[in-house]
Amino acid sequence: MIIIGAVAFVVVRRSATAGAIGQAKELTLLAGRGIAEPLITPGALRGAPEALARIDRVVHRRILDRTPIVRVKIWDAHGRIVYSDAPQLVGSAFPLGASEREVLRNGGVEADASDLNRPENRYDRRFTRLVEVYVGIHGPGGTRLLYEDYERSSTISASSRRQWAGLLPALVGALLVLYLIQVPLAYSLARRLRTRQREREELLRRAIEASDLERRRIAADLHDSAVQRLAGVSLSLAASAAGSGVAGAGTTMRATITQAASETRETIRELRTLLVDIYPPTLQRSGLRAALNDLIAPLRAAGVGVSLRVPEAPNLPDDIEALFYRVAQEATRNAKNHSEASEVEIWVERQANQAILSVVDNGRGFSTQGEDDRGPHGHFGLRLIRDLVDHAGGRLAVISAPGDGTSVRVTVSLR
Repeated sequence: MIIIGAVAFVVVRRSATAGAIGQAKELTLLAGRGIAEPLITPGALRGAPEALARIDRVVHRRILDRTPIVRVKIWDAHGRIVYSDAPQLVGSAFPLGASEREVLRNGGVEADASDLNRPENRYDRRFTRLVEVYVGIHGPGGTRLLYEDYERSSTISASSRRQWAGLLPALVGALLVLYLIQVPLAYSLARRLRTRQREREELLRRAIEASDLERRRIAADLHDSAVQRLAGVSLSLAASAAGSGVAGAGTTMRATITQAASETRETIRELRTLLVDIYPPTLQRSGLRAALNDLIAPLRAAGVGVSLRVPEAPNLPDDIEALFYRVAQEATRNAKNHSEASEVEIWVERQANQAILSVVDNGRGFSTQGEDDRGPHGHFGLRLIRDLVDHAGGRLAVISAPGDGTSVRVTVSLR
């Protein structure tokens, strides 16, 4: 509304200025053709004093004394001043400007800022700033002449101000009415937008809850079915290997069964690690610190030095603990599988109104340009955790460069 009002004001002001200049042109047209033209006689063209004195009396009485005009000049086609209320100029010749010659040839009315440095204006300099307006008129026998008068710029400016000041209340009123009309519409749109936002947040919350529930169900199914059956198979293979040794069976068969039992136990360990990844039971049961300890166990087993600094009881909301766990899970997975890091540091800090998670490794890093990752080969995991952080209203900062390791920092407001 402010921009519209400012643009409208500029337009109105320019229109008022054009209107004031138009009024000046109308006054010049009336004075030139209605008053001065009938006074031009052959004697005036010859410079007869009586004819010029008659013109001077009428010009003073009907133009200079009654209108804002302060100077009058009548030119012939050769640039000679036939008449002026400044008698020193009568009979002098000066070159006419292009627009003045155009008006002499084709008629019409023109207005320009007066150049007071020109010789023909030397007696007008006491007025400081003038606007000259000129119109073509005819003398005896159709002689082409140029009537020119001068008005103070301040007079035209004052006329312009009066015009736009008269229009200003209507403009402000129209803008106010438009604003008042838009208020209910804007309120309705804002309310609908807030409703849609709440619906979207509710859908996202339900989707996350459904995802967690599905993770829990899959983890329970794997634990109660595949893991248990594999554990039984591992025990049976171990017993078979022991029995075959007692019966004197071949060394090759016993080695095969022993290897199968070992691979089955390794598969069970991998499945249990996957279960922790899918749904960490310690997060709900024992809290964030215990869940992160379980998370970094494979890193320590692989010889990676891990520093974990998490308060015993950070007292964070469940959704923030779950968010921190997912971010740390993705960051440590990258550190283990991609960055070849030898050291990883994880710390969680709670301040007055925010919680902070930081995961830093000394791996080979990567370029964060294009980390928005819309390409098929982008850092898809980072996209996922960025979406999770954005949904929680937090801020995710990923700082990395080739050869300089990676720092992942999440800040979430607790308000």
